[in-house]
Amino acid sequence: MVEPPVRKIPDEDGDVAGRRKSSWHQRASAYVAELQGELGTIEDRGELSSEARHLVKKARTQLQAAREAINSRDTPMSLLSGSVMDRTWANIHRAEVSILRLSGEAELAWWGREVLARAQQHLGDEDPLRNELESQLRSNGHHVNNHFRDLAVRALRAANDAQDLERARARSFRNILLTSVLVTSVIAGLIVLWAYYDPTAIAQKLCFRPQANLVCPISGTPRGGDVLIVEFFGLCGAALAGAVSLRHMQGTATPYMVPICLLLLRLPIGALAAVFGLLVVQGGFVPGLTDLDSSAQILAWALVFGVAQETVTRLVDQQGKRVLSNVRGPSRGFEDDDEPNER
Repeated sequence: MVEPPVRKIPDEDGDVAGRRKSSWHQRASAYVAELQGELGTIEDRGELSSEARHLVKKARTQLQAAREAINSRDTPMSLLSGSVMDRTWANIHRAEVSILRLSGEAELAWWGREVLARAQQHLGDEDPLRNELESQLRSNGHHVNNHFRDLAVRALRAANDAQDLERARARSFRNILLTSVLVTSVIAGLIVLWAYYDPTAIAQKLCFRPQANLVCPISGTPRGGDVLIVEFFGLCGAALAGAVSLRHMQGTATPYMVPICLLLLRLPIGALAAVFGLLVVQGGFVPGLTDLDSSAQILAWALVFGVAQETVTRLVDQQGKRVLSNVRGPSRGFEDDDEPNER
């Protein structure tokens, strides 16, 4: 089916993100367009000094680099490394600093609250730039003037750099989660393949002999499918626990889908927990629980062990919340750090 032609929005600078771009591409593209408008206003003021013309040229180059990054094609490697996003926001932030340096007195005054908010969000309470900026703005009605323009520039640059580092830490944590999901999934798959290759090595350890007859997860004979079905029930238990844990999860404005990765991590861990839990029961480490009487009882315990993985993944969830809470943005209030942690 041929898609209808897309009506293009006229924009001489090309500040319209691609049709199939994600939300962060759209937000960044709109912000580039806004900064381009402010830069054009500065150029229209009249005669500029040689230093100002140099800054304007550099800001235009930075905004163009941001556009190219926004509209470039994402690859698996760029998504993992974050090169596209880092290039986009690094150039946007440097263009911001140049525009603040170039702003006239009327526009400069209104930068005060924005720079202060950015500093409060991303710089620590003991940061000297933040404290000096707060002091100067407080004595000047929260307006920036030429006397401390350089201080505002340095504070904005430091806040932007801190924001980039926060985003990089969130991306690094996402990559760790994806690596953990991959590694645990491979281990779970190898155990299943091993069971099919040699049922006596793994599958037989999941069978019990309560009386004279051998009871296995599927039948009375150990086979590779026993390990597969045990892992499947463990995975189902983990999925159930993950669904329940959604009541404590919150969405995030970051493009790294950390909450989804936390949910995905539960699945292979639940599958492994079911196998290892039954091995612990078979080894007699659980007093009073040595022989399971039926296949249904074995699978029920596999489901229970799959749910029990929540005791491990809850710790990872807490770390994920800490990482996301450190990614500050203009939509977040300053009181978030004081909220009690979910138990």
